[in-house]
Amino acid sequence: MLAQATIDFHLADTNSSKSVGSDAPCVAKVEPSDNGPLFTELKFYQRAAKPEQIQKWICTHKLKYLGVPKYWGSGLHDKNGKSYRFMIMDRFGSDLQKIYEANAKRFSRKAVLQLSLRILDILEYIHEHEYVHGDIKASNLLLSYKNPDQVYLVDYGLAYRYCPEGVHREYKEDPKRCHDGTIEFTSIDAHRGVAPSRRGDLEILGYCMIQWLSGHLPWEDNLKDPNYVRDCKIRYRDNIASLMERCFPEKNKPGEIAKYMEAVKLLDYTEKPLYQKFRDILLQGLKALGSKDDSKLDLGVIENGNLKAKAVAKKRKTDMEESLASSVEEMEHSDSQVEEVPQTRSRTRKRIQK
Repeated sequence: MLAQATIDFHLADTNSSKSVGSDAPCVAKVEPSDNGPLFTELKFYQRAAKPEQIQKWICTHKLKYLGVPKYWGSGLHDKNGKSYRFMIMDRFGSDLQKIYEANAKRFSRKAVLQLSLRILDILEYIHEHEYVHGDIKASNLLLSYKNPDQVYLVDYGLAYRYCPEGVHREYKEDPKRCHDGTIEFTSIDAHRGVAPSRRGDLEILGYCMIQWLSGHLPWEDNLKDPNYVRDCKIRYRDNIASLMERCFPEKNKPGEIAKYMEAVKLLDYTEKPLYQKFRDILLQGLKALGSKDDSKLDLGVIENGNLKAKAVAKKRKTDMEESLASSVEEMEHSDSQVEEVPQTRSRTRKRIQK
């Protein structure tokens, strides 16, 4: 039985003519039906993550892929007097936090820039579909199940519709909402209780880049005091050179990250970012390394380490496969109510496994 607020993932397959195997391409995300985050996430997926929407964006923007999970279907299920909501989505491999920790809490400069370019692609897409993510971090970034060079942003439980029907929310500080998100990465606006915005997502990505490359953030020593964290972020926003000196005391500082943070600093709350401008800043960083955007992540290769990226990714993916496979069991179908994308309607009842 699922406990209150517990999230479970179970293997699922689009092929209803066979049993769900350990190589299934989808998962069912299951939570108690009164759990708010899954409802919020489901609304995002229904509005902005239908397969045909994502494919159209990929084609029109000439992308190799887009790291937004596809929504395949959803519904309600009753068991033992409890009601559960489920959603069918793509299956993924390891999350970046596990790889980051296994790699001595460092990613190479090239890997950080490549990751961030793909995340900018994701953010532009979800922002253009009226949503912001609000909780970008390594544990919410998953590698593709089949391609470790592809990364996907997941967990839209804090996703916020910042621009419903094309009208941007007003800047308004709300003490009841202060410090929403993950404390070490969340934006200054969120610390002040302001609703999430596009500039907030870009600010969060900046903090992620700094941590992934340096191994720490200046306020990590006192995360129990959210006001301290907020004040540190404000102080360093006003003096980005000081932030860079603190995090990168060596001579070879990543100038592109400083430029990125300066550009975020100039954004107004309701302003639409020039996403290509931010990409160009990161591409300049790759060029300074003698590299280019080749879509290769090389997550395990660091300047002062010898851990191999593919070995880590493979091991973590195997761990996830075993965990998922061990949770597969038959789910009763007779009392499931299914809402889904039309092309999967006839298959969903038979493919859900628990």
